[in-house]
Amino acid sequence: GLIVPIGRWVLGEACHQARAWQEIGLAPIRIGINISAVELRENDFVEYMSETLAATGLEARFLELELTETFLMQDSTSTLAVLLALKQIGIHLALDDFGTGFSSLNHLKRFPIDTLKIDRSFVQGIATNSGDASIVGAVISMASHLHMRVVAEGVETDRKSTRLNSSHANISYA
Repeated sequence: GLIVPIGRWVLGEACHQARAWQEIGLAPIRIGINISAVELRENDFVEYMSETLAATGLEARFLELELTETFLMQDSTSTLAVLLALKQIGIHLALDDFGTGFSSLNHLKRFPIDTLKIDRSFVQGIATNSGDASIVGAVISMASHLHMRVVAEGVETDRKSTRLNSSHANISYA
């Protein structure tokens, strides 16, 4: 029963810290925070996010909430309403561990997702496994055509980085 209070504490601290970094002159960065289904389903979640951003002084464009595909599958009508409300505030949304859950390409066009995070299980084999390389290339291409940013989790070598960059997309590494 602690996921909501701990999650709210994490959200508040992350927003506060991101703003503190800006105040000391560091370049603004978008900070990503994993959100559980339980947190997002709280009746006052959108209101809480607005209040937290106002209290910390962090602009919404510097916050990205990371959700899983499994979460999107649950009660998709109310989920869509919450995600649209978060987007209206200016918060970015990422689909975490893309390709490992119950993937449905319908979610990519239905929900207001800004970023696809390719799971490290695909990225780890990109330099040695043609299947992984093909999947990652296809996801990057698809995301690019949908005007989504791509984050490749688990890039730990120049070889993986070079292989990903050959796909000519807006890629970040995590």
